[in-house]
Parts: sequence; structure tokens; C-alpha cells
Amino acid sequence: MGLPEEDRRGAGAGVGATEVAGGVRIGEDSPGNTAGETGVRPSPPGGLMDVLAVGAVVLDGRGRIVLWSPQAEQLFGYSPQEALGQYAVRLLVPQENVELVLHLFDKVMREGKEWAGVFPVRCKDGSIRALEFRNMRLRDDHGGAYALALATDRATLRVVERNLALTARVVEQSPLGVAVLDTELRYVSVNPTIARLDGVSPEAHLGRTVHDILPPQHAEDAEAVLRHVLETGESVIDREVVGESTPTGKGHAWSVSVFRLEDTAGLPLGLSVSVTDITARHRAAQQVEHARSRLAQVAEASVRIGTTLDLEQTARELAQVAVPELADIAAVDVLDAAVQDQPVRIPAEETAVFRALAVATAYPTVATDAADAPGEVAHYGSERLVTRCVATAEPVRVPVVSEADLREIARDERAAALLSEAGVHSYLAVPLIARGEVLGALDLKRARNPRPFSTDDTVLACELAARAAVCIDNARLYRQQQDIALTLQRSMLPTLPGEPKGLRVASRYQPAGALSEVGGDWFDVLDLSEERTALVVGDVMGSGINAAATMGRLRTATQTLSRLALRPAEVLGHLDEITTGLDPYFATCLYAVYDPHRRRCHLATAGHLPPVLVPAHGEPRLLDLRTGAPLGTGEAEYHTLTVDLMAGDRLVLYTDGLVETRKDDIDDRLAVLVDLLRGSAGSLEETCDHLLTSLRQPDNHDDVALLITSPRD
Repeated sequence: MGLPEEDRRGAGAGVGATEVAGGVRIGEDSPGNTAGETGVRPSPPGGLMDVLAVGAVVLDGRGRIVLWSPQAEQLFGYSPQEALGQYAVRLLVPQENVELVLHLFDKVMREGKEWAGVFPVRCKDGSIRALEFRNMRLRDDHGGAYALALATDRATLRVVERNLALTARVVEQSPLGVAVLDTELRYVSVNPTIARLDGVSPEAHLGRTVHDILPPQHAEDAEAVLRHVLETGESVIDREVVGESTPTGKGHAWSVSVFRLEDTAGLPLGLSVSVTDITARHRAAQQVEHARSRLAQVAEASVRIGTTLDLEQTARELAQVAVPELADIAAVDVLDAAVQDQPVRIPAEETAVFRALAVATAYPTVATDAADAPGEVAHYGSERLVTRCVATAEPVRVPVVSEADLREIARDERAAALLSEAGVHSYLAVPLIARGEVLGALDLKRARNPRPFSTDDTVLACELAARAAVCIDNARLYRQQQDIALTLQRSMLPTLPGEPKGLRVASRYQPAGALSEVGGDWFDVLDLSEERTALVVGDVMGSGINAAATMGRLRTATQTLSRLALRPAEVLGHLDEITTGLDPYFATCLYAVYDPHRRRCHLATAGHLPPVLVPAHGEPRLLDLRTGAPLGTGEAEYHTLTVDLMAGDRLVLYTDGLVETRKDDIDDRLAVLVDLLRGSAGSLEETCDHLLTSLRQPDNHDDVALLITSPRD
């Protein structure tokens, strides 16, 4: 198969071909030909064929693989040694598609019908991969029939198809002006849009340079930009060009972007230029720039103000947002009555009591010393402008400040002198109003900024103040809730119990995070009749004031029920009924009664984690209690377990905050708890500290109650 020697010589002569090792012909340009136009030449790696990685597989009439390309190995994973001679249907086809493949193979081989489409194949690694196929019948010179399958990755092919469609149509269909220039900076393609912008037909562009198309005042700059991009590869994006258009002579503006086109080897092919007429935008830009800046400032305020529920931090964020774009000096003052949760309406003739929260300046200035220091309380008379602002709930603007005005702005004569020294020339105060209530004022001054405060500035300041006022009010209310929560929690926190008869006891309580984060965990050690002792550990689900209040009610109920000499299961049954309807209305509880005369402990649990028994001579273990439902279901059944508790033994009761984490399995954490108790020879107090230090996570957001007891000798 092939050409005779003389025919091969004739075929090569037309293109200047030379023989190289392996019979591959590498092109040499014939005399007189332009390089690369008619001569045969090698393609650099990374071309379209390389991207597609088209694998070729040839099957004989029986369906065995007789040819296997390197790209086929890349697609399917099988080497030629593994693929050649194998039946393709057995090697590559999932079992559920075998019948379909045999049918298609028969149509290709018998009827010569080509088949194209996407088909799933089984690769060497066992994965099923969807490939794009082109299948056809081949004939050799002896009449033998073969099946040729060309395959490539479907996803890659779709990407290439989309890119080709884009490449083919972008110039013609783009609503932007698009031009392609060669390395000599001559137009080789333009679309109708750029022809309309330039006022020159597409045909008149071809082969010409920017000097032939653009006005002289723009051509030099345009060529410099084009040459820079061509030489460096650094793109120019959205460069604004302002001037006169050639067709009409009217003032126009364009946005121009230029980037270099490169082949797969990174060598420059030319330039792509996109042009957008932005005349309308340009003409309106100076008019809207101020408004855009203000909108950006409002957007920034929405992000920066109210990041926490801390009152002072929120005020600082407001002051910092206001400088330097809106003011050189900004201060936030809140009415002291608002902080104290008292009525805040200030009659116009009365003195207002302010609490300074924040001061911010755009640069170091003596005006800072004229402002009230954050945290200070100041009494401002009715003549003060800031008092007028909060009394009327309206902005107060002094575009041009006089010496007399400074005395109505500053707290005293010295502060007025400092403001004068700082060069303050314009003043604006806007009220902080949230939920219909005036909370304070945002105080703004300009010194280096030469412009006086305008009506637009007032609108912006009011917008910032309105957004910030809600955040400040939220922080204020949250602080009030914190104060209430802290007071309630301090009244509800368990106190260290006295030493009951027959038992040694050690206990710990740790709140979640800061002390003000109220939780619902509790413990109790209660004296019963006949020298018995009740041990209680519980956990109200949730947090906050409601959880703490429910915890207090359950503690009171438990203390009352303990005096009735009920079995632990009965106590939990009554607590379940009491808990139903409370808010939060679910809780877990472990109730145990120790009898020192019989050396026995009776325990029952309502959804609580099991206690750990640490024998004086033996391995610690989790007690296997029958876990009842949490308190609050109303129909739970509880069971009492009795265990011996001898001198030297230890019983460890705890809430889930000791062991639970967000990422670890609870069984693993319980195993860690048991391991920590294995061989612990320290005192009960030392054991408490050891468990808290070893198990408590720094980011734990749950409180912990821990109770360890041991019978006396």
C-alpha cells in the first residue's frame, strides 16, 4: 500500500518536502512562496487536535481491536498491549449497553451507515465516561471491512465548539465595535459596529492603519497603545478616549480595550480591539459622580456599621464611615436617657444630657480635644446646636460657621477656640432616629475640606444616621438584655453546696463564653431524710433569659419533690409534667439518691448523658441507665437503677457542655472522659479542674455543670 518511488518523488517536489527519519515529511517552503502559505510545516504542540485528543480505534469484522492510537490510550486508559486483539464490546462497553453496541456495529459493518453521537464507555480505572464518537466503515484493497471509531471527550468538544462559534461570529454579531489587526497594525477584520463608529465602511478598513482611519489627534496615541500591547502583551482595558468623531464632528467618548492575540506557542498573531460608544455616559459622568460616590458611601456604611451588638463599636463604625468623604471630624453622641432605657424626649427649652460614644478624624487635629471624650457625660443647654437637633428631630446645618456659631457648637470657650484653630468652617448635625425615637446625634465638621455642607450632604448624613441608628438601637437593647441576663444569671447560678453527711462533694459551673451568656445548666446537692442525699444535674435546652428562668423553676420543683421521699423515677415523672408547657419546654435531668447506711445509690435519667462510676479498685465505666425521654414530653416513662457506691468510689455527674464538640462523635468524647478518670488519684477538687482543663473546648458555646461525689469511710 502506497505510491511508487517515482510518484512519491513527484508528490514531494511540489511542496519542497524533505525526507526525515520515520518517513515523516516536514515542509520546506518552495522558492517564491511566502512562508507558511503553501509549504508543509510542523504544528506546534497545543493545537486544536491536541486539545481534542481524538482517539482512533479500528475494529476488524469480528469486533476485535486491531489498531489503537496513543490518544485512545489517553482517553480509555488501556495501553496498546492491553487493548489490541481484545473484543471492544467486552473491554469498553458497560453490560447494559452491549446489545445496543452490537446492533450499531452491525449497521456500520453490514450497511456502511455512519453513526455519530455520545456514548458511555468503561475506562481502565472502572469509571464510566461519556465520549463523542464518529463511527464509519473502512475498506482495504482486498475488500476487507473494518470499523473506524474516532472518539474524544464530550465536555472538551462542547467547549471547543462553543469557542469556535464565538470566534467565528464575534466580529460580525458583537454589539461592540470589534476590530482585528495584524502584527503590522493593519486592519484585517472589522464588524459593522466599529465601521459605524469610525464612519468608514468595513471594506475601507481592510489593509489600512489607524492613521488612515482615525483623526490625526487620536491616531498617534492609538498607535502607541497598539504597539505597546503588541510588544509587551499587557492588555489595555476600558480606556476612555474623548474627542470628535469623524462623521458628525460632535463630541464623543469611547471606551477602548486592546489585547494581544497569540498562537499556541505564545507568539503574537495580532491584536483584538473592542470599542464602545460611551458618549451618553461620559456626558452624564460629572453630574452623577457625586451621587455615585454618595451611594458607595451608603453601601459601605451598610457593610461596616453594625458588625457587632456592641454599642461603642457601632458608634465608632458610624464615625469612621463619615470621614473623610463626608466630614473631617465626626462625633457620635447618644442621649444618656436612651442608654439608661428611660424616656428620651427633650423639650426645646431644656438641657440635654449626652453620653459621648465615638470621635473620628480624617487626620490629626486639635479639634479632637474639643470633642467630648468617649464615655463622658455632658450637659448641653438648649442654645447648643446639637441639643436643637435632638429636640426637633431635624438636621441642623450651618454652611459657613462664624465665631458665634462655634460657641453654639463647642462645649465651652476653650473648645470653641480649638475648633477655630483647627479651621472648622462648616457644621452639620443630624439626629439618630430608630423606631420613631431620637437616640442622639451625628455631629459633623469640615476644616480641610473646602466645600461647605450642602443639601446633598445633609441627605447623605441622614441616610447614614438612619442606618446606623437602627444598629445603635439594637446594640442598646442588646446591652439592656445583657444587663437583665447577667442579673438573672447571678441569681440562678448554683452555689457550692455544703458537705452532706456520708459524702464528699466537689462541683464546678462554667458559663458559656462570657459570663453574660446565660445557659440552663444546673446542679444541686439536697439533704433528705434518714441522712440520704439527692444529687441532681440538669440542662435546659437553649440559652438566654428564658432558659435561665426555666432552669430556676425546675430547680425549685426538684427541691420540693425531693422532700417527698419519692424514688428517682417518680421525681422525674413529676418534673416531666411540670416542664410541659414551659418555655423552653425541654430539659434533660439526672436524679440520684445516695443511702449511706446501705451504701447504695439509686439513679434515673431523663435524656441525660450517663454518669461515670469510678470504683476504688477497678476500671471506670459509664453506668448503663435506661434513658427516658427528656423532660417536657408529658408521657415519658422513667426507670430507676441501683448501684453499690462504696467508700473510695467516685460518681461523676455532668452536663453535655463538658464533652460535646461540634466535630467529634459523642461516643468518642465519652471514651475520652472515661480515660481521663482512669487512675485519677487526686482529690475531688483536683479531678474537677483536670476534667475541665482537658475536655473544655475554647470555642465551646455551652455552659457546663460538673458534680463529683464519693462516700466517706
